[in-house]
Amino acid sequence: MRKLWPLILAALLAGCIAGPAPGPAPVTTAAPARLDAATASRNFAEVVATVKPVAERECRTRSPRLNCDFMIVVDDRPGQPPNAFQTVDRSGRPVIGFTLSLIADARNTDELAFILGHEAGHHIAGHLPRTQQSALAGALILGTLAALGGGDAAVVRTAQDVGATVGARTYSREFELEADRLGTVIALRAGYDPVRGAEFFNRIPDPGNQFLGTHPPNAQRIEVVRSEVARLRAVGG
Repeated sequence: MRKLWPLILAALLAGCIAGPAPGPAPVTTAAPARLDAATASRNFAEVVATVKPVAERECRTRSPRLNCDFMIVVDDRPGQPPNAFQTVDRSGRPVIGFTLSLIADARNTDELAFILGHEAGHHIAGHLPRTQQSALAGALILGTLAALGGGDAAVVRTAQDVGATVGARTYSREFELEADRLGTVIALRAGYDPVRGAEFFNRIPDPGNQFLGTHPPNAQRIEVVRSEVARLRAVGG
């Protein structure tokens, strides 16, 4: 099972919010021009200072047993694509990471606030351990079936890898939509416009309904944000 955990970790750290892929841009309505570096940096600092305490308050209210002391980090390695991710450090503290290219690609503070809220939502909803459990279960099931079928060590390891991948993706779309809803709540309560923030989805490739895809269609995600904002405003939340 040694190969299983690196595979799970790679899948989990691949990120939930990914920016535009290389190549021709999808045909969409005109987007605001990319901000200059100084403005993007100021926007990010403002959003972290404003959204982080709101995310921590939501975390303590919804999941009081969790460590809700979020650490926000910037991945400044050269050449990293636009991406954001949520993980935990060795002490169990939740970590939310942004690549420099994602910070540069965000067109306004609403986008950054929604993305930060979305990643915090993954931690609040316990998606990381649930994904690990699902991946482990998938690896055990397929690995056991391969062994019972007479497979050698290489076949069993391959089956474990496939099982871990399938298991990790079992609830991934559901988790993304749940994180979108929580991100909407956090961004709105922090004073930002999550509907405007979700316009970020109009600039990234649409995963559509790919088999074993990890993310829902972009249009569905935008609709979830709109619906959650309408619900919150209706109840005064």
